[in-house]
Amino acid sequence: MSWTLTNWFKTGLFLILLTGLFLGFGYLLGGNSGLYFAGILAILMNFFSYWFSDKIVLAMHRAQPVDENGNPRLYRIVYELSQKAGLPMPRIYVVPDPSPNAFATGRNPSHSAVVVTQGLLQIMDDEELKGVLGHELSHIKHRDILISSIAATIASAVMILASMVKWAAIFGGFSRDDDEGGNIFVALAIAIITPIIASLIQLAISRSREYLADASGAKLAGNPQGLISALEKLGRYSGEIPPRYGNETMSHMYIVNPFSKGMMAKLLSTHPPLEERISRLKNLAYQG
Repeated sequence: MSWTLTNWFKTGLFLILLTGLFLGFGYLLGGNSGLYFAGILAILMNFFSYWFSDKIVLAMHRAQPVDENGNPRLYRIVYELSQKAGLPMPRIYVVPDPSPNAFATGRNPSHSAVVVTQGLLQIMDDEELKGVLGHELSHIKHRDILISSIAATIASAVMILASMVKWAAIFGGFSRDDDEGGNIFVALAIAIITPIIASLIQLAISRSREYLADASGAKLAGNPQGLISALEKLGRYSGEIPPRYGNETMSHMYIVNPFSKGMMAKLLSTHPPLEERISRLKNLAYQG
């Protein structure tokens, strides 16, 4: 199955999962009436997550658009790599965040955006920046960006629903139209396991796409060493400077996960180990 068909299949699964979660929470909160309301809400969420998930993600990061005049260095590199990859010129955004990172978003190559943080621009030289941007443009070329953006929207929605269920259970808000009240223990259990569901949503996005984006991005940049050096820097800085914007539900979008802390977090990480990614790139450089 091609990457495009695989990602469309995954997108469909995520939308079905989102619908099921909304319906389940709606029934738990309000019985049949809640189920009907949740069904309408799920339809709206599915629509907006497809058409506007990129805008939601950009807004959550306070991303600011830049052009050639605003950041000539960044614009030049993105333009050159886009031309080399045969891609339409994506929109370019900068996040006012000292934590170095980058991601791509959008629903297809014609409606895509590349996003970097201010911290990334400050610590990367041109070759390293080419490696990072080559990685993100590879995600666009392989059409990973739609599934990533929708997954971030879904995971955020799941967390909001979990919070609603938790507070409703605490304050006795589970009055339903088909019985005397909901089961507070079931509600709290769902609220507790929801973060795990959100992690599984992210893990469902294959880690192998990161290896592919690394290899393709290094080739696009013309030299694996730039991306190798960039990943080494990101490994050092991402743990020292906490991100100002975004949250764990978006960790799968970044070139490196800035939220991985502790053994359990590493086991549930949406990214392959950074050391393994660097090792593969070094082997690629050796073979080349």
